[in-house]
Amino acid sequence: MSGHSKWATTKHKKAIIDSRRAKSFAKLIKNIEVAAKMGGADLAGNPTLYDAIQKAKKTSVPNDNIDRAVKRGAGIGGEAVEYTSIVYEGYGPNGVALMIECLTDNKNRAAAEVRTALSRNGATLADPGSVAYNFSRKGVIVVSKDGTTEDEVMLVALEAGADDVEPHAQGFEIITEATDLVAVRSALQAAGIDYESADVEFVPNLKVEIDADTARKVFRLIDSLEDSDDVQNVFSNFDLTAEVQAELETDHDE
Repeated sequence: MSGHSKWATTKHKKAIIDSRRAKSFAKLIKNIEVAAKMGGADLAGNPTLYDAIQKAKKTSVPNDNIDRAVKRGAGIGGEAVEYTSIVYEGYGPNGVALMIECLTDNKNRAAAEVRTALSRNGATLADPGSVAYNFSRKGVIVVSKDGTTEDEVMLVALEAGADDVEPHAQGFEIITEATDLVAVRSALQAAGIDYESADVEFVPNLKVEIDADTARKVFRLIDSLEDSDDVQNVFSNFDLTAEVQAELETDHDE
């Protein structure tokens, strides 16, 4: 199987993470606030909050910031947060499909910033439903290869109800039904298998391979979208061959 866009995008992000760290922290904190608001501050009864906190910790968000975010989200101590969730659909370079998740306290600002980022990068906003049909909401668990074999991951994940396990150069991507995410993640933990992240995402039903030049344009577009404080996640249906990934690697080495 050719290289998955999630791995390529993640690796690309690591090259610019230092300059974006504060913005990245803010988005992780927002996830925690929303999860706490939706399901309360009790981790045992709110797996979405548990995963949001784990993701923040793995990205080195300070514990004090995490604790304050939980309290704000749950309305503890008088503070309160109110965000609206919006999903925009778009077409990127060469017709690459985009699903853009926003969490915002100002819908007009979010819409304007998404439109601007798209138009400046050769992309367009799509009509609702024209892109979404090609995506399904799935649980996605990322496991690194450190000290873990493919057989171990597959045995535990598939037995716990995962749909698929995709091996990649950097690790494994486990795809589940959205409703099975917590059960599969819990099974991995019980087996002593650490995970990088566990999220419900828009997963493309059909992927399209793109060349290196198009990939560079798509990455610039994603960077521009994620520069907005209101944009939480950008999902796409592009796929990269090993050869294209190798060519992109040289970009960061120069």
